[in-house]
Amino acid sequence: MTEHAPVVVDETCSAELREKLADRLRRDGHLRSATWRAVVETVPRHEFTRAFFRRAETPRGTQWTPVIPGPGEAGTWLCEVYTDHTLVTQLDGHVHPGDVDGPVHGDPTSSSTLPSLLVRMLQDLDPRDGDRVLLVGVGTGYSTALLCERLSSEQVTGVETDEAAADRARAAIKAAGYDPAVITGDGLLGHPGNAPYDKLIAFCSVRSIPTAWMEQVRPGGTIVTTVSGWLYGSGLVRLTVGDGGRAEGRFLPGTVSFMIARPQAAPPLAGVSDLLTQAAEERPAYIGPEVLSDWTPQFVAQLAVPGAQYLGMATDGGPMLDHLIDMPSRSFATLVPDGEDGYFVRQGGPLRLWDAVEEAIDTWRKAGEPPQDEFGLTVTPGHQRVWLGSPDGPDWDLPA
Repeated sequence: MTEHAPVVVDETCSAELREKLADRLRRDGHLRSATWRAVVETVPRHEFTRAFFRRAETPRGTQWTPVIPGPGEAGTWLCEVYTDHTLVTQLDGHVHPGDVDGPVHGDPTSSSTLPSLLVRMLQDLDPRDGDRVLLVGVGTGYSTALLCERLSSEQVTGVETDEAAADRARAAIKAAGYDPAVITGDGLLGHPGNAPYDKLIAFCSVRSIPTAWMEQVRPGGTIVTTVSGWLYGSGLVRLTVGDGGRAEGRFLPGTVSFMIARPQAAPPLAGVSDLLTQAAEERPAYIGPEVLSDWTPQFVAQLAVPGAQYLGMATDGGPMLDHLIDMPSRSFATLVPDGEDGYFVRQGGPLRLWDAVEEAIDTWRKAGEPPQDEFGLTVTPGHQRVWLGSPDGPDWDLPA
């Protein structure tokens, strides 16, 4: 385990780096107002990223090297903190930079999101003086501090499901000079104790809008969140909350993705090898697996098969193949090259997953392959649907 006393930060240097970061965000079109520029120039991101992991691609796969500045290393560390990059602060739900002595493998589970995305989403939320805001997914606490600087600590409530992350965020937020309510709990349940809220923003993704959010944001209020799923198709949506558990809004332009909320994580693919060897129907596929790796088609495919996960795997010593697996229904679709730049699809179980994907992609293509901001979301009690073009256009149900 690596132990270092926190390095002393040159405040003049830190202020200059924040100004340079704000310059870059403005130049790249992310900072759209003087108000938010002042917020970026004020909040010390280094208080929230005293330690993080640096990613490296190696012959052994992705590795993460802990970055914990020691004596004489403050300058390099500080410059990296004030870049427009996501800084990973936790792996596998429990591994922090101080827990390891060298490069490790793992999956990111908490991070300080790249500042350009944070300020873009906060500006999309558009909090006004006097607004009360619920923030779901506190992470390192940097986004919470940005909101506190724009409003005040008394107007901001944050919820973080990870106890260790919440504890670290509270300490960092306090060190930065703010004192909002930071609750350890399930962000999908919100925090009714401080409701009603004027605005809600989530820095995790959800498969559908939680009922608690609808109950805790006042009519006329705003929800900004990413809607994602087990195929990792993702879209940022801004909803206006109405009366009676209703909300509606459009998806916003750009490519935005976040880690899915932990209670909505995909189920394990237990017994998938046996599933893929079961009886299946085979036919020529007129759409190939490339739609699963292209931003908007991937989003459309996910709408069609919200219970499916993607898996690239070989069976019986054969070549690597593309599979869709729906564990709740025990259904699958496997795409097999036909030797002539096309594919066959093998489908088994009660659902014909690739039939649904092809139908949805065909609908999108007939509409002219519109970008994601041509989609919208309508929420009513017990039913949520994503639509294309207008609320009376083609639509797909989100999972309950």
